[in-house]
Amino acid sequence: MSRTPEFLPLSDDAVVAVTGPSGRHAALIEDAFKVLLETPGGGVKITGDVKGRSAAKRALLALAERADAGHEVVEADIRVAVGEAHSAGGQASPRAVRRGAVSPKTKNQAAYMEQMARHPLVFGLGPAGTGKTFLAVAQGAGMLLRGEVDRLIVTRPAVEAGEKLGFLPGDLNEKVDPYMAPVWEALTDIMGAEQLRRRRDKGEIEVAPIAFMRGRTLAHAFVIVDEAQNCSRLQMKMVLTRLGEGARMVVTGDPTQIDLLNPRDSGLAHAVSILDGVEGVAVARFTSTDVVRHPLVERIVKAYDADAALVATPR
Repeated sequence: MSRTPEFLPLSDDAVVAVTGPSGRHAALIEDAFKVLLETPGGGVKITGDVKGRSAAKRALLALAERADAGHEVVEADIRVAVGEAHSAGGQASPRAVRRGAVSPKTKNQAAYMEQMARHPLVFGLGPAGTGKTFLAVAQGAGMLLRGEVDRLIVTRPAVEAGEKLGFLPGDLNEKVDPYMAPVWEALTDIMGAEQLRRRRDKGEIEVAPIAFMRGRTLAHAFVIVDEAQNCSRLQMKMVLTRLGEGARMVVTGDPTQIDLLNPRDSGLAHAVSILDGVEGVAVARFTSTDVVRHPLVERIVKAYDADAALVATPR
């Protein structure tokens, strides 16, 4: 490795962020670009070959921008910045487009949030851990808090347990809540438990299974259809046509994770195939590079994608 050094001036906050706890962030960047990072004060000294220094500098600048904007820099941000910097000519910046206290961490996430702001109907497709549901919840909660919609409605098919909701104990919320745990966790993170409880008690936040959407007109509401790959074609058509005046809808799902007895009956891929390009409709597609959970999740998704590609390849 060439020992040519380059000094990158950074703020103290940025230096702390890119170094990370016990130097963990710096070690990830060094390993990714085959460089050496040192912090002599006032910035970071990068030692390595020209290509490595250039890529590391892009990643460091993107992370510094995030830190200087007051955002926390965590390991997921490091991995995102590294991935962006590795892409051909790509910029490494997970630029913060803030929606309340939530900001996207990848280009695809930023585009997704822009689509939700501009289009009445948005489909978010991709693997687990890419932020499809969390960012949709953040967008809907933000619009509710700003008074741009009257209600936030979350619905999803209750397929996994293999039970009919009518036979489960409790009222409607108690029946549906086990299926909605990821949504409630996201809402709690975004709004806080107390405000969430108040708004839920007032009926401003509602959860309901897909079956309870039939016959309703959802006006002045932000509607999230989660786990939509488990909606049948008839259910998908039904819920999409519930949109009323001043309403917006985000439909999220992973077409590779269908739990229906007949996967070919899934309405998500079918709806996207016939609605992509229709005025007012946007489609956001995420890949394994958008995964912002544990680093192992990205590797798991890539392994499954590779296996699927092998199965699909004629022998």
